[in-house]
Amino acid sequence: MNNTPRVLNRILIGILGIKLLAIGVLLMLLASVPAVGVWWHEWAGGVLKYWLDLFERTQFPRHQGSWLWFAICGGLVLVLALMVAWVAQQGKGRTSLIAAEEDPGGVPGNVGISGGVAEQALRAALADRPDLAGVTVAAYEIRGEPALKIRVEPRQGVAPHALAAEVSALVEALDAVIGKRTPVLIHIGSGTRSRFGRAERVR
Repeated sequence: MNNTPRVLNRILIGILGIKLLAIGVLLMLLASVPAVGVWWHEWAGGVLKYWLDLFERTQFPRHQGSWLWFAICGGLVLVLALMVAWVAQQGKGRTSLIAAEEDPGGVPGNVGISGGVAEQALRAALADRPDLAGVTVAAYEIRGEPALKIRVEPRQGVAPHALAAEVSALVEALDAVIGKRTPVLIHIGSGTRSRFGRAERVR
């Protein structure tokens, strides 16, 4: 529901995985195949010689040192800026309000209801249920409108359709209290606590 760039994340993870796989295969070949070791020494030696010659050709006039170091530092700063921008895009779309209306009373102003109200109310309603291992509620802004994402982790043996109906009934009661119908995504998942915790089968 948030604005996390999932496609870009998957592409970057795929590229990183391919690179790590290639490095792992190369290390295995270097350790087990002598011909690959000979080729690596020749190739690495040629690359090192090329870079040493390049640094020699790019020396400052009448000064010791190459201007390539400044180019490398600039490239690293650019990579760092891109990484910061990428991290800043993760998880965007969260909001702290689930309802905001203009007060029609005599004093002008707005009335806002925090997403924490919905979270605390739903968690309190579901806290004492032995058939649930965990509940999380988060508010997001979708196309300019607030929405709720409710994630519940049922224990083994719980009927998902019955649980979804019960959570939907709680959401409808919450809408009646707030006075506004809020779009809701109910996510029924199975986490580590559900699979490995002490499960109580519901019959």
